[in-house]
Amino acid sequence: MTGRTSLTIVLAAGEGTRMRSSLPKVLHQVANQSLLAHVLMAAPQGPGAALAVVVGPDREDVAAEATRVRSDASTFVQRERLGTAHAVLAAKEAIAKGADDLLIAFGDTPLISAATFERLRAPLKDGAALTVLGFRAQDPTGYGRLLVDAGELVAIREQADASEAERKVDLCNAGVMAFAGKSALALIEKIGKANSKGEYYLTDAVEIVRSMGLKATVIETDEDEVRGINTKAQLAEAEAIMQARLRTAALDAGVTIVAPETVHLSADTRFGKDVMIEQYVVVGPGVSIADGAVIHAFSHIVQADIGKKVSVGPYARLRPGTSLGEGVRVGNFVEMKAAKLAAGVKVNHLTYIGDSEIGAGANIGAGTITCNYDGFNKAKTIIGAGAFVGSNSSLVAPVKIGSGAYIGSGSVITRDVPDDALAVERNAVATNEGWGKRFRDKHAGLKKSK
Repeated sequence: MTGRTSLTIVLAAGEGTRMRSSLPKVLHQVANQSLLAHVLMAAPQGPGAALAVVVGPDREDVAAEATRVRSDASTFVQRERLGTAHAVLAAKEAIAKGADDLLIAFGDTPLISAATFERLRAPLKDGAALTVLGFRAQDPTGYGRLLVDAGELVAIREQADASEAERKVDLCNAGVMAFAGKSALALIEKIGKANSKGEYYLTDAVEIVRSMGLKATVIETDEDEVRGINTKAQLAEAEAIMQARLRTAALDAGVTIVAPETVHLSADTRFGKDVMIEQYVVVGPGVSIADGAVIHAFSHIVQADIGKKVSVGPYARLRPGTSLGEGVRVGNFVEMKAAKLAAGVKVNHLTYIGDSEIGAGANIGAGTITCNYDGFNKAKTIIGAGAFVGSNSSLVAPVKIGSGAYIGSGSVITRDVPDDALAVERNAVATNEGWGKRFRDKHAGLKKSK
């Protein structure tokens, strides 16, 4: 929000025991990005924006993820789990620095958007002391209800404390809040009176705001956006929603997706113009696909750069570190890892290329493999521009095939090949006349004698 500073505090201390996993809840992934990362990327960024992440004790892994995603993040530890207000005050040092707006979010709501954070801040600019994010629940059972009168939020009523009439209210509390910065710390510190469980809840802030003669209000969003993740089933539901969003965004950007419901994308996938994605393609993290590229059916791509007018698949696998130059052709049942292919290279079928550099216009025949691993170390294969590698060849790294060189089909190349040379490395064929008939006759006789 132009001209206003903000501090976003993301509470990421929940362990998520219902996930049945040793991995912290907020490090589980949706669209190949942690739940926490989604929230941190949606939070305000840029000049005037500060970010604090509250983690549980001994959760260095969560703190590391926070600073990996947002280098501007500060992390604070909540030593005891005494409620949401108590968690926020773990970042008291950050709050005390002062900001126009203070936002409170949760690390397990990966579907929340940057636009919603901005809408949440808007009433603060107009004089509200507190804005609460709400949603209309199809089934509000179990949620805290947001009670509104004359456009102002008058209370957040938990299910157990709600009257029969209040339980019929379908406007529910999402937990995400925004406080006016000038009064935020004083308000949160007033939530110092523990409830019967000895915990301190942010929901009490509404009562405190009103008791001080200040204004509290509600901003609504859809239920999907504020889904919290507590189980693997909820994680799968969030994945489905995120995938639908990503596909829609790709289609809106001009990507042709033949069967969208079969394609899996990642949160950081980047597309150029006139890209086509066929059925049953999986695009993992760290992938960019340039103008005019076609990804054919049943291909799997992770951490790869695909250049302009490249054709990949069907049934191709591109592993981390693969880079394909303009017009490269990668065909069916080809696997690549840490391979850099210059413009116009053809690797059309049944081939493994690993730890390799291939020059422009080279042709790699069917069944070729680069033997890049000796059980202990990786070695590199370099193939020059315009080289032709015949089918069913094995290139034993480290090895260099010169520009314009030819490799005879079925060769096992263990030494460098000069530019424009022909290299053929095969064993002589030994022929034993009549061996096949003698072998069959022998075994047929043994079978009859039994």
